[in-house]
Amino acid sequence: MSGGGLLVAGTTSDAGKSVVTAGICRWLVRQGVKVAPFKAQNMSLNSFVTREGAEIGRAQAMQAQACRVEPTALMNPVLLKPGGDQSSQVVLMGKPVGELSARGYHGGRQQQLLGTVLDCLAELRGTYDAVICEGAGSPAEINLRRTDIVNMGIARNANLPVVVVGDIDRGGVFASFFGTVALLSPEDQALVAGFLVNKFRGDVSLLEPGLDMLHGLTGRHTFGVLPFQYGLGIDEEDGLRVSLRGAVRESEVSSPVGEDVLRVAVCAVPLMSNFTDVDALAAEPGVVVRFVDRPEELADADLVVVPGTRGTVKALEWLRERGLADALVRRAAEQRPVLGICGGFQVLGEHIEDDVESRRGHVDGLGILPVRVRFAREKTLTRPVGEALGESVEGYEIHHGVAEVAGGEPFLDGCRVGQTWGTHWHGSLESDGFRRAFLREVAAAAGRRFVPAADTSFAALREEQLDRLGDLIEQHADTDALWRLIESGAPTGLPFIPPGAPA
Repeated sequence: MSGGGLLVAGTTSDAGKSVVTAGICRWLVRQGVKVAPFKAQNMSLNSFVTREGAEIGRAQAMQAQACRVEPTALMNPVLLKPGGDQSSQVVLMGKPVGELSARGYHGGRQQQLLGTVLDCLAELRGTYDAVICEGAGSPAEINLRRTDIVNMGIARNANLPVVVVGDIDRGGVFASFFGTVALLSPEDQALVAGFLVNKFRGDVSLLEPGLDMLHGLTGRHTFGVLPFQYGLGIDEEDGLRVSLRGAVRESEVSSPVGEDVLRVAVCAVPLMSNFTDVDALAAEPGVVVRFVDRPEELADADLVVVPGTRGTVKALEWLRERGLADALVRRAAEQRPVLGICGGFQVLGEHIEDDVESRRGHVDGLGILPVRVRFAREKTLTRPVGEALGESVEGYEIHHGVAEVAGGEPFLDGCRVGQTWGTHWHGSLESDGFRRAFLREVAAAAGRRFVPAADTSFAALREEQLDRLGDLIEQHADTDALWRLIESGAPTGLPFIPPGAPA
């Protein structure tokens, strides 16, 4: 018997689909339901490697954790990794299969993937009691509807009820809800069961008349009003934000002071990938993390992180154009801490041979680390385990660049010279003992009295955060109505709304 299902769509990108999906998953699993997440097609540079060596979006890995199951390629069969404004790498069932322009993808390739997507969803529904699917962007992108395989395209083919999430903090949520439904065909509208208001601040009673009017206009209920809460945007597809306890909002990053505070500056390189690597640093009490793009912003940093990127050569050029490259070279010479991760590690080396990603051939690196990088056509996708600074470490690798290390002290798969470290390992800072040992070294080199807390557990903080998402759904959504949708599908007889009906 096939398990139940639900599609969480959104009025816009960043409406909160990922966290709402994770919250529904965590609520269900706490009810004893065997549940899995699913996103047919994800466009993101924030990815993860499963145990079988498949690359999927980190949001789906996070949602799998909310379900307390291992993530697999079935949960995100198509991943698009932008390489610029015009093209993306297509990752199918966890493996790269080529580069395509947006026109080429939507012009035919996308529709060819529909069979694979439906097979993955069917396999999950045959294994789990419920599958909670996440849409992408908006289901009302009418210019893309013909080739859609992630919003109403998957809902129609798999007969999934749809709940539309809207971010009221942006304003215009009622117009967004009505307009989203009104732009859909009668067949698509029949599956849109109702709405979820996200990020509401204030007195819900003031909102209720508008919700009643929305019901009168659309014939669809609002299944909950979720209050605004800081720090819930974990492992999102895009946007630069650190989200765990200890992370700071923009208004709080001006000039943290005190010898017991450690300041971390992350270079906001183009096509940044896996910026969530610094979440583990932000989780530490007394560590302040901020993203920067000017050399003067490195001056008071105790640690500078050069993160991963989908465009290593482009990032290198950007660092030089902005004056950040010279600042990094000066920091290294002054024995001030620098950490390069993946593409950030590669730019710190002596030179890069790239006939794959940028096709620029030989490019000089910053020359800080004794490393030479050659880009291979085959992508490295692994989950390594090792030891560094006397502590065990786990991580994951996603890269085309192959590093030849010609000196320095060994550091994971890379090396260390003075106070500059480089590695391809994403996620290594999530290993608590290693992170504490690393931060102690950074603090000593920076002359800070900062001491890492002995009891900070990154895994426990993640669980706490996922439970907060589950609480959000359980306390503020109509869970009985959501369960009826999952089990029985969209209600019959929902009215069709012709475009422009309210006028």
